[in-house]
Amino acid sequence: MMSAMTSLFLVLSVIVAGLYAGFMLTFLIAIMPGLAELTDEQFTAAMRRFNERVPGPLFLVLFLGVVALPAAALLTGLGEHDEVAGPAIVGALVCAVAGHLITIAGNIPLNNALAQSEGGDDSAARKAFEPRWNTLHQVRTALALVACVLLAVGL
Repeated sequence: MMSAMTSLFLVLSVIVAGLYAGFMLTFLIAIMPGLAELTDEQFTAAMRRFNERVPGPLFLVLFLGVVALPAAALLTGLGEHDEVAGPAIVGALVCAVAGHLITIAGNIPLNNALAQSEGGDDSAARKAFEPRWNTLHQVRTALALVACVLLAVGL
């Protein structure tokens, strides 16, 4: 049986992972398809504004929380987790960290390149950005969803 502290960390992990996965899924199924219909100039301007706004304090709470909270649940519950919960939490952490590595190594450099292209050829900037960014985003969204499910299993 898990301690109250471990249970609290795990419940908070599920909530934060669900919010983060929902945010990622919203971009995948609504925002990016909507932006895809815009002209190159409109698309690049919109993405530049999103990239300026997204890494704000609330997003950072989610971004950091999807790693910190499961790690806290795992560490505070050492020896408490059964044969399902322990591996599920570890799996969720692996997914969250992998998604963050994709963000840091893939999406953020693309965001920075798009920002630096402002005032230049929007068509070329979009072609260099959109397909790769969307592919990376699909992978990190899948990882975020799997992490959320694994944490729910760990409950």
